[in-house]
Amino acid sequence: MKDNRILSLVESEAVIELRHAMHSRPELSNQEFETQRTIMSILERFGVSGARTFHGTGVFVDIVGKAPGKGRAIAVRGDIDALPIQEDRPDLPFQSQVPGLMHACGHDLHGSIALGTALAFHRMRDNFSGRVRVFFHPAEEAEPVGGRSILEESLLEGIDHAVGFHVLPDLPIGTFAAGPGAATKSADQFTVTISGTTGHGAMPYKGVDAIAIAAAFVNEIQKIVSREMSPEDGTVITIGTIRGGEAANIICPSVAMEGTIRTKRPECRERLSQRVRDIADGVATLHRGAASCVIRQGEPPVINDTDMAARFQKVVHESVGPCSFRTGVPAEGSDDFGFYSQTTPSLMFWFGSREPGKESGLHTPTFAASDGVLVPTTELTIRYCLDLLNQ
Repeated sequence: MKDNRILSLVESEAVIELRHAMHSRPELSNQEFETQRTIMSILERFGVSGARTFHGTGVFVDIVGKAPGKGRAIAVRGDIDALPIQEDRPDLPFQSQVPGLMHACGHDLHGSIALGTALAFHRMRDNFSGRVRVFFHPAEEAEPVGGRSILEESLLEGIDHAVGFHVLPDLPIGTFAAGPGAATKSADQFTVTISGTTGHGAMPYKGVDAIAIAAAFVNEIQKIVSREMSPEDGTVITIGTIRGGEAANIICPSVAMEGTIRTKRPECRERLSQRVRDIADGVATLHRGAASCVIRQGEPPVINDTDMAARFQKVVHESVGPCSFRTGVPAEGSDDFGFYSQTTPSLMFWFGSREPGKESGLHTPTFAASDGVLVPTTELTIRYCLDLLNQ
């Protein structure tokens, strides 16, 4: 990097320490008790006081600047939960020691970057005015998600800007990306239950085949995407599970399906949900059956603030170099950082991790990222926060 280092050696070591501890002892959403204790222990070791818990397993801490002036208030978020995936990276000296669990989405990186940000601002508190609230955010991957608690507990009240980040193996290590507008999609879940009438498999006309109705529903639901929505909406409807039937020679009386509805346009969410309900009812009625549809609203899309995106690009150009900034990263996944951006001007940026031997995608057993991404990304986060505090 062009500028002098921001993190001290001991702070950098603590960032690596937390990453290794989290990676070797991963915990699922809403079960991050050991992770919570480890984070609070390291904060206390560095004299960072006043850490509080939220959502049961989360932690947040305020670092208040002592320099003259009112300053602004910035939230920094790093998520901390893992996934139910068996890790297949025996080359890692800090590989998961918990069977069936691993940090396959890089949250061990995110939580460690948040820690480094908190430690640096604590040390520099005489040199800035304002406040930095650092969240160690639990349960990003599974309901009940931590982002909803952020709003329910009013933890963004008085915050001027929120900053999040996410590793991306599609980008080369040492590169960063962010743009205005949608950075992720919303994610709403639905369950459709089709009811028919059982009967003998040789005489389907004496029953109502729930499997046939379900098959029609799966086909029809995709026409919402291809015939009713603009490609710019980024709509995706996925049927993830389907369960029904007891034997090959019995007309199935009931089928349950689960799926997700995603879009990068907040204004499309309710219309999409209603169309899923309409098609479930319509297809079932057409085939002499019945349907029930339950929709659970999940996280909204992350919408990057235009001014914050421009400022981030400027900070990357000035501190890392123009060649390290990338554009054109598509909004595909979902993240409950969307609850932050729903109420507060926010930015989620991507940092690359792709290098030889570390090309696997997120949520795969072979995903891995080098410790080398941690310090540069933490220092970029700190520089960006300083820019926001001083605007």
